[in-house]
Amino acid sequence: MSGGGPAGGRGAHSPGGCLRAYPALPVWVVEDHQDVLPFIYRAIGSKHLPASNISFVHLDSHPDLLIPVNMPADTVFDKEALFSELSIENWIMPAVYAGHISQVVWLHPPWSQQISEGRHNFLIGKDISTTTIRVTGTDHYFLSDGLYVPADQLENQKPLNLHVILINPTEASNTQEEGGQVVSAKRLKLNTDDTASTTSASSSVAPGDLAHSTPSQKRKEGQNASTPNKAEMLSESSASSSLRNSECPIKEVVEEICQVLQKGDAYVLDIDLDFFSVKNPFKEMYTQTEYELLQELYNFKKPHSNATEESLLDCVENRVHQLEDLEAAFADLCENDDEETLQKWASYPGMKPLVPLVHSLKTKMDSPDYEMVHQAGLTCDYMELPHHVSTEEEIEGLIQSIKVLLKDLPKPTLVTVARSSLDDYCPSEQVDIIQEKVLGVLGSVYGMLDVHLDYASTSSSL
Repeated sequence: MSGGGPAGGRGAHSPGGCLRAYPALPVWVVEDHQDVLPFIYRAIGSKHLPASNISFVHLDSHPDLLIPVNMPADTVFDKEALFSELSIENWIMPAVYAGHISQVVWLHPPWSQQISEGRHNFLIGKDISTTTIRVTGTDHYFLSDGLYVPADQLENQKPLNLHVILINPTEASNTQEEGGQVVSAKRLKLNTDDTASTTSASSSVAPGDLAHSTPSQKRKEGQNASTPNKAEMLSESSASSSLRNSECPIKEVVEEICQVLQKGDAYVLDIDLDFFSVKNPFKEMYTQTEYELLQELYNFKKPHSNATEESLLDCVENRVHQLEDLEAAFADLCENDDEETLQKWASYPGMKPLVPLVHSLKTKMDSPDYEMVHQAGLTCDYMELPHHVSTEEEIEGLIQSIKVLLKDLPKPTLVTVARSSLDDYCPSEQVDIIQEKVLGVLGSVYGMLDVHLDYASTSSSL
């Protein structure tokens, strides 16, 4: 297969008829990651992308798969209202609930472990009690944000197939060659009963068959595969564990991704430049002691691995109350952070660390930004945000891995790129170099590009 082949998916056979084709591959480059979504919606409106069953290949140090917690589900049907509600950590799932995206492949670097490797099948829908968007996924990533509900509490359900795969840098000693370069990447796990049929189907696939200045929250984390069927979930988790430390050639990774793309009618390639080098900006705002106090305050009590539905609901209810209390405490401190207010909140269960935290913050500044402190706390509940400033060699190794990968995947309908540098997730001193390398790879694989540097209000063709 070649990256120069037809666009991924079965576009010519989509329910809406033939999709329009761009003369050159559009590449939209933005600063904040949620700002790519309007360009995806524009492509749907112009019938370059189908209105449903889109596959989404997402390269990022963060999953970005959370949900605006209090946003009414029906907001997704008013796109301007939707765009105003989104942040960098929660812009993909509303498009899933709206019915546009059905498959997500999260490709992540070695320092990002927020969601376990493998395939996660679950439902997303409208919670009948709150009218907000919720999921049946039981991964800690969703539980720690209070997003889980059982399937019978969801209406307008949409299934999501989430695939998580690790991409390692190509070793410097490995040279590019057309036949047989091995680039290590952790294999995307399949259900045991799917493996044989998947392997034979993948091997026969041909391209023509696949027709801001302050940090926001890049949350969250998780360890357990999530499926609607608990028995399937447990067997998947076991299978995933057995494969967790196995490595395989990139060829097998390509086959796995192509199996996903076959299910969709088109696909979008999405790249956050912090995939190649990433910082946790909150760690530079606070001392190690302050950060540890935040971790203690926001600690997420994980459920047992074999938790019942009742236990999961209790876990989520306790977590929601914990986060509501913390939000209220810091809102109160914004109004008045005297000792009486501080001691009042410190008397709440689990809130004692507030006292040394606030005292420490006030030694550095008269009026701490308590809203920012709360945002920082939300990112360090049981696993820290990834922080790995890559060397030039590591960046180049990941660039080469992605080049090999893209050469053997079908061509996407469009590419979206986020710089993530103004909020300091992608190091500002590296972002321009990484962007140049990424655009160079895209040009070498796909030929003519129609590049739109939206953050700079300019565009160009390469």
